[in-house]
Amino acid sequence: MDVSALAFARPREGTQPPYLFPDYASTVKRSPRRALVRLEHTLSEVTGPTFASGWAGLDATDLTRQHKGEPLGERIIVEGRVLDEDGRPVPGTLLELWQCNAAGRYHHPVDQHDAPLDPNFTGAGQIVTGEVGDFRFVTIKPGAYPWRNSPNAWRPAHLHFGVFGPGFATRLVTQMYFPGDPLLEYDAIYQGTADLAARERLIGAYDPSLSEAEWALGYRFDLVLRGRTATPLETA
Repeated sequence: MDVSALAFARPREGTQPPYLFPDYASTVKRSPRRALVRLEHTLSEVTGPTFASGWAGLDATDLTRQHKGEPLGERIIVEGRVLDEDGRPVPGTLLELWQCNAAGRYHHPVDQHDAPLDPNFTGAGQIVTGEVGDFRFVTIKPGAYPWRNSPNAWRPAHLHFGVFGPGFATRLVTQMYFPGDPLLEYDAIYQGTADLAARERLIGAYDPSLSEAEWALGYRFDLVLRGRTATPLETA
């Protein structure tokens, strides 16, 4: 599959979030006000990176084992596949995950939310997809947090995913939400995808076959990079 073309694919109307969505207040300031200008990529942007070593491993895929102690919160397993528009696997591509902790705070100096940091949880991992485009993460279910988009606005629990193609310029970003979360109805980012079927593809499915008894709940989340069943993605 030519992943390099993904950033310029034309999605069906309503299936991808717009640059400007007034209910998502920050897009008013950061969305383009003029027509986009395409800049040709240089060789360093369209070749590499290679993920032969140093990118994955147990410490990168199990976010609960990156420190000496156990992190606080509900342990979860997230499995899925990266697929193209025809359902074919996309193997050997880097998939990143990042998130806040169980209290709703990111391990980042910019996050000043009045919630505790967890010294045993950083909230970042990565994996290179397998032969059938598969991936598996063990982590902690993130908490909700306030984000000041509007009065008393709270972001629902979510995981961030970043998918790399053959070059850094082809990176695509999306979010996975959890089923039954009451905050989804009020979240401007989630609601920014107009097509209801596409919006539902942002929700991970609880899968008892992935759960491990008395240890962790399991969720399945496939990422479809384009086509009629594409996962809504941020492409810029």
